[in-house]
Amino acid sequence: MADLSKYRNIGIFAHVDAGKTTTTERILKLTGKIHKTGEVHDGESTTDFMEQEAERGITIQSAAVTCEWNGHRLNVIDTPGHVDFTVEVYRSLKVLDGGIGVFCGSGGVEPQSETNWRYANESEVSRLIFVNKLDRMGADFFNVVDQVKNVLGANPLVMTLPIGREDDFVGVVDVLNRKAYVWDDSGLPENYEIQDVPADMVDDLEAYREELVETAVEQDDDLMEAYMEGEEPSIEDLKRCIRKGTRDLAFFPTFCGSAFKNKGVQLVLDAVVDYLPAPTEVDPQPLTDPETGEPTGEVATVDADAPLKALAFKIMDDRFGALTFIRIYSGRMKKGDTILNSATGKTERIGRMCEMQADERNELTEAQAGDIIAVVGMKNVQTGHTLCDPKHECTLEAMIFPEPVISIAVSPKDKGSTEKMGIAIGKMVAEDPSFQVETDEDSGETILKGMGELHLDIKVDILKRTYGVELEVGAPQVAYRETITQAVEDSYTHKKQSGGSGQFAKIDYRIKPGEPNSGFTFSSSVVGGNVPKEFWPAVEKGFEAMMDNGVLAGFPTLDVEVELFDGSFHAVDSSAIAYEIAAKGAFRQSMPKAGAQLLEPIMHVDVFTPEDHVGDVIGDLNRRRGMIKDQQAGTTGVRIKANVPLSEMFGYIGHLRTITSGRGQFSMEFEHYAPCPANVAEEVIAKAKEDNK
Repeated sequence: MADLSKYRNIGIFAHVDAGKTTTTERILKLTGKIHKTGEVHDGESTTDFMEQEAERGITIQSAAVTCEWNGHRLNVIDTPGHVDFTVEVYRSLKVLDGGIGVFCGSGGVEPQSETNWRYANESEVSRLIFVNKLDRMGADFFNVVDQVKNVLGANPLVMTLPIGREDDFVGVVDVLNRKAYVWDDSGLPENYEIQDVPADMVDDLEAYREELVETAVEQDDDLMEAYMEGEEPSIEDLKRCIRKGTRDLAFFPTFCGSAFKNKGVQLVLDAVVDYLPAPTEVDPQPLTDPETGEPTGEVATVDADAPLKALAFKIMDDRFGALTFIRIYSGRMKKGDTILNSATGKTERIGRMCEMQADERNELTEAQAGDIIAVVGMKNVQTGHTLCDPKHECTLEAMIFPEPVISIAVSPKDKGSTEKMGIAIGKMVAEDPSFQVETDEDSGETILKGMGELHLDIKVDILKRTYGVELEVGAPQVAYRETITQAVEDSYTHKKQSGGSGQFAKIDYRIKPGEPNSGFTFSSSVVGGNVPKEFWPAVEKGFEAMMDNGVLAGFPTLDVEVELFDGSFHAVDSSAIAYEIAAKGAFRQSMPKAGAQLLEPIMHVDVFTPEDHVGDVIGDLNRRRGMIKDQQAGTTGVRIKANVPLSEMFGYIGHLRTITSGRGQFSMEFEHYAPCPANVAEEVIAKAKEDNK
């Protein structure tokens, strides 16, 4: 069996354009997995194998590759940087043990790097930092290190220093071993020499080395005492301390280089082996109660001899069929095994298993705890489902996905495509949990919902090219919500007599605004059996069923508390159905009295602009009803953070490029729901009524 201490499951994540995919390419080249490196800007990289990725030069879905370095097996996942695809980063972090955060040497800590860093903090994933693109104009390693401290609030431990800047960047100094790695101009990663440190860098090196040693020995009291007394710790001891501190997130070893020019990537690979944790060294995944989702206190210990516990974290359809990516936390999985999907209660047989090489694959006969593999042709498995030994049922902590905030209506251009579209969309929803689809019952249109314009744009593109479905696409729609502003006490009676047994239910209830983000809560304080206990769930069900269709414009209703406090029943005519119907009638009767109000999604918008256009950008955001939260001046421009209603942000990228002469960038993510101004609400409600006619 494989030695688990020789496994590293790592992800590469960063802001869009910091060079993640290029870094992954270099890792594959260095580990001998590919012989010719493909470049992102030529549309030929290994992990960006979708047409849309090659064309746009961005990564859309995370791709997994397996390779070897120094006798260790690395499972590497290249994740997307673009904010519309953060769900891919989130689910990858869930199954990884460590990561490499890549930052651009000139761009520094950009908006999306903050979001990804926050996700990684929440998932408690150990990370290395790689400051890339040091050959670029304006690149400044030390400035990025300061930003990591100030913007991310993290503690970078500088492990390498750059030799030369911009065009003169030739190599790096290894601070721990006091050695210089200098590459020649051939552009080949293996063409480097280990030299003495340049004379003009010795003072800097010693200052950084002292800082490194002081930070590292804090992890071991005995070493620290010896160091205080003037004893120099050995390289082995220092590495052991750095490994411990990295695992405990006390600091993040920080490296520098240029992936594109093949400089500095070897040291990062060495660091993955030396400092990032093996599967056995990470806190094991908690098991949860399938009913409540609460932790049971048990964990999935990483042990190949324990019962099987695995998590399906990604589903992908490729030219060979449906692939389910699985992280095995404990036990073994063999070809031909029967396993249980605890989410559906059904068993599945494991057919073909393979180790992934982006879109190539190597067949496996068995895999074990710590492995990340793909299984071909699983039937009812979805993202986040737990797969386990049928004799030892368990549920691993589930994944939580953000709610979509934007939707578009689509319809196929010709009748023949309708069925084709249905099958294609079914596959796409299984692959991407942040992409949802529903059918508008009144108009019969198909509504696609996603995280942003780019997200939906790419989905329509995939339907067109991969599945050959031509679509008519409507204008983007905002996912509005409704709520109430006043408390109401009311009563409702449902009576029906028409031959045979009748129906009777009377309920007295209070409806009031709930806490923000509380959704729908129901309670009952009926005493003396006026409404028998067995009918309370029916009342709750009736109210809850109506929450999807608000009274103003038919949008889902948020943050409402309903309390049933009295009522009456009839010994013969009362039934659960009667109480459910009464609750539905009560909702229609009382919600308009409770000061119903329209809510709109507010986005956290992060705009980067050159200094000379700051006034224009802020003026434009104000016109879009934006609230400016913060401004930060950087070396290459200004970052403006604002909260802006989503309805005002359609087509913003084109507009931003116009006012900043093509140099502005922005990213946005959902922040919260807030009440709509009266004039906006009137328009939305009028349009909804028009559409429903």
